[in-house]
Amino acid sequence: MPAHPTRFEILLVPAHVETRGSATVADSAVRSAMVEATGETGETGYPRYVGHGMVADIDPRTRTVEALLVDGMELDYGLTALIAPEE
Repeated sequence: MPAHPTRFEILLVPAHVETRGSATVADSAVRSAMVEATGETGETGYPRYVGHGMVADIDPRTRTVEALLVDGMELDYGLTALIAPEE
């Protein structure tokens, strides 16, 4: 079984933000959360990560959020969930 990252930072960014100028993705986020691996597989078949009110299934290979609950609810329209760039 391949080793997956133990944590990711999820950024919720308004979808209407087309150009950020000199702002980073993190600067444009309206909320962020550090999520930790649970060791479980989510409904999507990807590893499940939990933290700070978010439950996410994340494809660690592509760094894509495949499913997300925020405070127990689906993501609001107009928001996009992104994984913060690696530093």
